[in-house]
Amino acid sequence: MADSALSPSKSELLEILETVTDPEIPVLTVMDLGVIRDIKLLENGTVKVIITPTYSGCPAMNMIEVNIKAALHEAGYQLVDVETVLSPPWTTDWISEKGRQKLKAYGIAPPQEGVVDKNALFAEEKNIICPHCESTNTEMISQFGSTACKSLYRCKDCLEPFDYFKCH
Repeated sequence: MADSALSPSKSELLEILETVTDPEIPVLTVMDLGVIRDIKLLENGTVKVIITPTYSGCPAMNMIEVNIKAALHEAGYQLVDVETVLSPPWTTDWISEKGRQKLKAYGIAPPQEGVVDKNALFAEEKNIICPHCESTNTEMISQFGSTACKSLYRCKDCLEPFDYFKCH
């Protein structure tokens, strides 16, 4: 957020946004994902929420916008505007620590720092940690998992398949 000191109404807005989940990964909120860039309370009473998609073609962003508006309307804010900005581009670094823990508990390997998805270019294996048994003895099965922002992996130790949230 742009302001370090939140007004009570802005703080309330953040609490409301903590209830809005990602339609593709319902254990994560939009706050966990870091897609909320800013919240502005305009003079005419409009709540303006600025979001950045996880990637420019993310099909979930339309539903996220609808869900943000619905949550704010339900809380009594009738004038709501959601603006999408693409610059700077979203990065997995914006996923909160709480969000990373939620991903792991849900069975999705969170993005690992310092692990860039260059596998397709250099055929280098990444040591992705299995969210089930924490082994690094894993292999990529498919560059695309259940959604375009995830890859499908398998643990060679526990033999469980799992999604890995790709680094951006």
